[in-house]
Amino acid sequence: MTSSDFEFDFDGTVAVVTGASGALGSAVADRFRDAGATVCAVDVVGPDDEDSLLEPDDRTHFYEADLTDESDVADLVDRVVNDHDRIDYLLNIAGTWRGGDPIEETDGEEFEFLLDVNLKTAFLASKHALPHLQEREGAIVSVSARSSLEGGEGDGPYRISKAGIRLLTETLAEENRGTVRANCVMPSVIDTPMNREMMSDADHDSWVEPAEIADVMGFLCSDAAAVTSGAAVPVYGEA
Repeated sequence: MTSSDFEFDFDGTVAVVTGASGALGSAVADRFRDAGATVCAVDVVGPDDEDSLLEPDDRTHFYEADLTDESDVADLVDRVVNDHDRIDYLLNIAGTWRGGDPIEETDGEEFEFLLDVNLKTAFLASKHALPHLQEREGAIVSVSARSSLEGGEGDGPYRISKAGIRLLTETLAEENRGTVRANCVMPSVIDTPMNREMMSDADHDSWVEPAEIADVMGFLCSDAAAVTSGAAVPVYGEA
């Protein structure tokens, strides 16, 4: 079964997708655009960059913004609303993975970097988009990780930042009950060019395709998930 087997109707809506130049972000942008949404694709990496996988078109509009900077985020939301009059969905995908050292050997700047990129971006985007999402009774879907469910060796700051996404999601759901639904997905290992390069000897067939995760994120924004908020949904594939 492929993405084309699932039909979502997001016609007339506006979806903000952060981290849109990456493998998962670009797949989510494609999924929402194909379902009829106007997509506001946000990243610090422009579509002309050789590392970008995003392909803007007449319904996929690129916005450059540093989502770790609150004034930049506030300006971004203002620009999106000025251009498109509304925000219906926020997909918090901006993030990165870093392995590393045991806690006693972890550099403080590395810890701050992961908290900023993985958690602060979702916090700021949610904070500033919420008034507009509340008007539309919209939805937020963020990206946590299976590894956030327990401690582990060598990548503590990453796990901590992704556990924060789950708690942010639960908080948003509780504070906006009846208006804005908030959920997150928890991937295992996503099948991306970067992950294949870093883990060349792994079993890539067990990894999850970005398009498969995009399907779940689309479902969580759809009317089919109207009674679901505050959930952390496993998207493990066969891993």
